[in-house]
Amino acid sequence: MAPHRRVAVTSPQTRLAHARRRSRGRWRVPALDPVDAERAVGLFRVQRRRAVLAVGLLFALVLLLPVVFALWPELDGIHVVGVPLSWLMVVVIPFPAMVFLAVWQLRRAEAPEDES
Repeated sequence: MAPHRRVAVTSPQTRLAHARRRSRGRWRVPALDPVDAERAVGLFRVQRRRAVLAVGLLFALVLLLPVVFALWPELDGIHVVGVPLSWLMVVVIPFPAMVFLAVWQLRRAEAPEDES
């Protein structure tokens, strides 16, 4: 019996995407005039400082929840609709808080752009 030859199977869209990428050439970063470049660097710094706070709050949210469970182990004994309260806290608290944090950070990141 002859060994089977391996064949790569791709969709037509994949082949088109690869063909377009090859035909475009190298992508170059657009050059900014000095005033715009200085403004962009300033905006980046402000947004980075604001992002550090948001990431810190995210870590606090994720890391403090286990601390709460360690400090109050009796939360496992409290049941709501047959489910331990600690499990509900893991499901209910983080995800809406992360969505709120993302929206809050987006508005804070866009604010310096709107001011200038």
